[in-house]
Amino acid sequence: MPALSDATIKLYKKVATRTVQGEGGLLTGEDPSAYNSSDPLRLWIIQVGVIIMMAQLLSLGLRRIKQPRVIAEVLGGILLGPTAFGAIPGFTQHIFPPDSLPYLTLVADIGLCLFLFLVGLEIDASIVKRNARLSVVVSLAGIALPFGLGSALSLPLYHHFIGPSVQFTYFMLFTGVAYSITAFPVLCRILTELELLDTTVGIVVLSAGVGNDIVGWTLLALSVALVNAGSGLTALWTLLICVAFAIFLLWPVKRVMLWLARKTGSVENGPTMFYMTVVILLLWGSAFFTDIVGVNAIFGAFLVGIAVPREGGLAITLTEKLEDMVSIVFLPLYFTLSGLNTNLRLLNDGITWAFTIAIVALSFTGKFGGCTIAAKLSGFGWREASTVGGLMSCKGLVELIVLNVGLEAGILTQTVFSMFVLEAVALTFLTTPLVTTLYPPERRVRVSGQLVQRAAAGEEDGMDSDDSKAPGKDGPWRYRFTVILDKLEHMPGVMALTQLILPTPSAPSGITSVTSTAETVDLKKPEVTVDALRLIELSDRTSAVMRSSAADTLIYTDPLLGIFRMYGELNDLAVSTSLSVVPFDDFPHRVADHALRHASQLVLVPWLPPASGHHNSIEVEPTPTTPKSPRFEHNPFEAFFGSFSKADKSASAMNSQFVRSVFAQSKTDVAVFIDTGDRSGAGGSQHIFFPFFGGPDDRLALEFVVQLCLNPRITATVVRYIKRDVDVTPLGKPEGVHAHEREQIPTIRSLVHRDDTLSIRSTAFPDTVYGQPTTQTRMQSETADSVTWSKYASPKADPDTPSLLRAALARIQFSELPSPTPLRAAIQRAASIRRAHTRLLIIAGRSKRLATGSHHHELKEILEEHGTNGDMVRKTIGDVASAMVVSSSASTLVVLQAAIPAE
Repeated sequence: MPALSDATIKLYKKVATRTVQGEGGLLTGEDPSAYNSSDPLRLWIIQVGVIIMMAQLLSLGLRRIKQPRVIAEVLGGILLGPTAFGAIPGFTQHIFPPDSLPYLTLVADIGLCLFLFLVGLEIDASIVKRNARLSVVVSLAGIALPFGLGSALSLPLYHHFIGPSVQFTYFMLFTGVAYSITAFPVLCRILTELELLDTTVGIVVLSAGVGNDIVGWTLLALSVALVNAGSGLTALWTLLICVAFAIFLLWPVKRVMLWLARKTGSVENGPTMFYMTVVILLLWGSAFFTDIVGVNAIFGAFLVGIAVPREGGLAITLTEKLEDMVSIVFLPLYFTLSGLNTNLRLLNDGITWAFTIAIVALSFTGKFGGCTIAAKLSGFGWREASTVGGLMSCKGLVELIVLNVGLEAGILTQTVFSMFVLEAVALTFLTTPLVTTLYPPERRVRVSGQLVQRAAAGEEDGMDSDDSKAPGKDGPWRYRFTVILDKLEHMPGVMALTQLILPTPSAPSGITSVTSTAETVDLKKPEVTVDALRLIELSDRTSAVMRSSAADTLIYTDPLLGIFRMYGELNDLAVSTSLSVVPFDDFPHRVADHALRHASQLVLVPWLPPASGHHNSIEVEPTPTTPKSPRFEHNPFEAFFGSFSKADKSASAMNSQFVRSVFAQSKTDVAVFIDTGDRSGAGGSQHIFFPFFGGPDDRLALEFVVQLCLNPRITATVVRYIKRDVDVTPLGKPEGVHAHEREQIPTIRSLVHRDDTLSIRSTAFPDTVYGQPTTQTRMQSETADSVTWSKYASPKADPDTPSLLRAALARIQFSELPSPTPLRAAIQRAASIRRAHTRLLIIAGRSKRLATGSHHHELKEILEEHGTNGDMVRKTIGDVASAMVVSSSASTLVVLQAAIPAE
């Protein structure tokens, strides 16, 4: 039964014998949906459009309950078949007339070969090798018990529904294979959706799924060979030929393909056009060979997928080039053909439904029971073992392929085929809710060791050491950092921020009388260490799942991590690297969890605004003269359904959401580096300006400024702004205040304190959530502000201040400034400093809690003056930093948020 060859020959005969028909159009009154053998493309396009739209509409609803897309495609095919839409008079005759099905079948078979090629690419033997002991036991148990139950059930099924023309052994073999198969591609999608790929359960299931798939396809090939051969001797010869051909592909051909990939540069730079041509020719040649020898063409395509080399992510790149067209167009066509052959109306009596229920129950019992017991005997607890069994019971599209092969071979009748299709849909649908119930997130055990490469030998991941202690009393030194790497565009900002925290290699000239040699050595102890966390988005694409499975090898080949490792070597910086492939919505949680496990003291997050004509705004926002889009402005549905989907937002909006989520979820201090792109002040010494307003974030920012000033090449200006109302023109200029600030300074007799309590506003995007401040907590915060300010602004008053800290404070100019408009005063001061220092870095606290007052009204006026909305920026980085951004006060800013103390 060479299915692909038969379909091609039938189609050729039909085309060769057809009569020439007119090719009129709408203007001639011709029905565009009418089947025309001389122009079959018209109806084919209509069919493809109907199929894709049906699958996409169903997936919109099923995606909400975390069901894989295959469920929508199978249900769409069933609905378009005789079960539902096919019962509408004229639907099948106009949309799926019998004469048009050969064209649809040929395209679907081509797509199925491509899909099996992708399945072969997805199978990585190294996964099985790493977890061989557990995966082999679970895989064999998940095949043996279901095969036995399926063979036992096949006896009553055969007597009730199968005619005597079909041999019982053939039917029993197909039933056993359908029971024992596990849908490896669908299993990968479910593991991705449930975020189980990096758990102990997920790794074992992935390994067992690979082994189960290989054995299952081998059994199916044997079944097809027996059916097509007609005699045992012919079947044996067919099987031996297939084994020899598989060995030929997996050894000599695979070595030649690897040599060719290296010769053409495909390993380093992705597959070239020539290499892709060779792979495609080998794919169809192998499919043709397995088809003509009596085994289905899909086995040849599957073997070529396994034979493609994995070096340098070559298999992943090949998958990226093919997966979208296969998953969007070809697979839905195949499932629709399955749906056209599925008629649930045939299940119309009690005995038929009794057998259907028995098929579902025994299939689930065999897979779930066999894999659960095997996992339990291998050392898992009952909860994890049952989760393994629930995942391995997933059927999906692989069983549908087996059923279609059996239907084409005449082994299965329409009734039995419909029973098994219903069983495959039911078990696939059951997998997600079952696993969610059995294995909730708080019970999961994650295997982080495979995704982390530690720089220091012998250091265990997640173990606290002496270096994990909080900053000591001798100074605000933070020396364990986590740097987030997301995009290549972020690398300049990451390097610039990391450069600031590097320790000085030797005692600075000019202050040798203050800092001794021993104290200079103490400056480098404890040693500054940086862990670079590379985040890769895990989407529902096959290539993304393959990246997640190969994370332990990608950590050595990822270009961003490679650049940062080299940066660490050039700067004598201890760098460790980590790589995590997770869904985009899980990025903030992974950052927070990673920082805790690695005992980081500060998380460094880059934020690069997009290029736009309005360079002083983080994102392009509507001006007062431009109509505002209601998309981000007080949408009532946003409060109910959460944030918008990723496709509905610009890159800057998504980046803003990510930064805000990190602020909200992090239990570690966070510093966000903002690069506005203004490089007009490049060159010269680095100067820092920090406006201090109070609160935990500003206190953290002040300590960070002091630590940066340990570097003798960095100086700083720190101004404490006190918001007060005035009604008298200032009379003089206090010491340390510039002339342009005189109009901001009131006389002592005119100062009236103004207490603006910071209101907690609900926002649609994730944000930091703090308890409502009370009078007591606010007074405690103000007291802490005064203590921290006195510690650093007047170090001479404390005789216990270390000389190293004194040296850093000597490079900082401290001053205080009461003002009714502190933001404007800070902007003016930043402008004057920038005229004197070409490189100005502004540091600000996010000040989302326990600050002395709110700048909301003043910031609103500043935003209106600069013609921008800035609401997204304000919610992300706070009022002070937003005012600095829109006023173009500096080319770079660092915004800090202190960790939320544990309750």
